[in-house]
Amino acid sequence: MTSTVRRLLLLLPTLFGVSIVVFLLLRLIPGDPAQVIMGLRATPEGLAAITRDLGLDLPLHEQYVRWLGALFSGDFGRDYRSNVPVTQLLATRLPVTLELTLLSLLLALIVAVPLGVRAAVHPNGIADKAASVLGLIGISIPDFWLGILLVLVFSLTLGMFPSSGFVPFSDGIFANLRAFALPALTLATGLSAVLVRVTRSAVTEVLSRDFVRFLKAKGLPPRAIINRHVLRNASVPIITVIGMQFGYLLGGAVIVEQVFDLPGVGSLIVTATMERNYPVVQAGMLVVALLFILVNLGTDLLYAWLNPRLRGGAR
Repeated sequence: MTSTVRRLLLLLPTLFGVSIVVFLLLRLIPGDPAQVIMGLRATPEGLAAITRDLGLDLPLHEQYVRWLGALFSGDFGRDYRSNVPVTQLLATRLPVTLELTLLSLLLALIVAVPLGVRAAVHPNGIADKAASVLGLIGISIPDFWLGILLVLVFSLTLGMFPSSGFVPFSDGIFANLRAFALPALTLATGLSAVLVRVTRSAVTEVLSRDFVRFLKAKGLPPRAIINRHVLRNASVPIITVIGMQFGYLLGGAVIVEQVFDLPGVGSLIVTATMERNYPVVQAGMLVVALLFILVNLGTDLLYAWLNPRLRGGAR
């Protein structure tokens, strides 16, 4: 319990550091939000009025303190262009990104873990060669190129899946999953490449331990040894890598959402960055950072639960 509380307390300074970095980096990007808002109709007087209304005429430290104070009260600010509360924008965009990320993770696990186990149990076999090919392809091909290739093959040529757009659950689960099929496959390929290698390595290492030889000598079926004993011991590095790769999924979601025109947080951040829409970018980046930190916290807790020595130390 003490270890869990300590990890939770570390969230605050981490988020504080992220807020400072995001706030300062946005101000270093060339461009004036007031100019973007007014466009071709901009006049010196109008630009000055908008800058003053947005509080952008204040010193940077005052702008940051005002923004941070608003965050503590639950106010993420308003979209510069639509004047819609940022919390409302995130509430509609976040479920799309979460569904894409979770479907990609599930797809990667379904493919990579069984393939990695099979490759470890039967080295130099068909599964082992397939794992090597998947690892090579997944690491070598960029997400945006793979996404475009999948659209050309499965959407424009075969017509199996839509090439872009989002279908909410309210319009049907099947239609929703069809819309996410190609984006999830695109994002899952890179993660599968990493997971299949880690799974194969972890299972191979566990299979060489003495207790596995003892279980074989007792006459336990190979399937029971793998499912009941080997996978539990090999799951620790696998889960650790999943937690570390969650940041890759969130980062890849930004690109994939652009390729497939999905209205997620990633596409929202990209559009807001081009528009110098500071409140939207700052809030979006903080939410992404918080998700990444929480997933890693959950990974640490699960790691401690799976590792008896760590669990004993935590008590």
